[in-house]
Amino acid sequence: QVQLVESGGGLVQAGGSLRLSCAASGRTFSTYAMGWFRQAPGKEREFVGAIIWSGGSTYYADSVKGRFTISRDNAKNTMYLQMNRLKPEDTAVYYCAAKSRPFGYIATMGEYDYWGQGTQVTVSS
Repeated sequence: QVQLVESGGGLVQAGGSLRLSCAASGRTFSTYAMGWFRQAPGKEREFVGAIIWSGGSTYYADSVKGRFTISRDNAKNTMYLQMNRLKPEDTAVYYCAAKSRPFGYIATMGEYDYWGQGTQVTVSS
């Protein structure tokens, strides 16, 4: 089992920045990749981005590319989501997730085995 805990959400004005953290514990050695997803009210959960844990390669949804950056600290078993130039449409609950299998489409929710509880990000206009 892998436990994931997100932090860093909050209220920010449009154009501002926030950094989310996702701390992993438990059987973290089995993690192939970690991802961020978000769910806005009345909408389906969507892929934001992901990072391959060992190599550090990153992938992003087109809607956040160039504004959001994913990084990780192996020693702390923590993944980060730096969000810049935030827009009101970025308002959502942000979830981190861990994927064990080294195959499958990294942007698909069903590929992830473990999920955090989510953290609210609200961007005011």
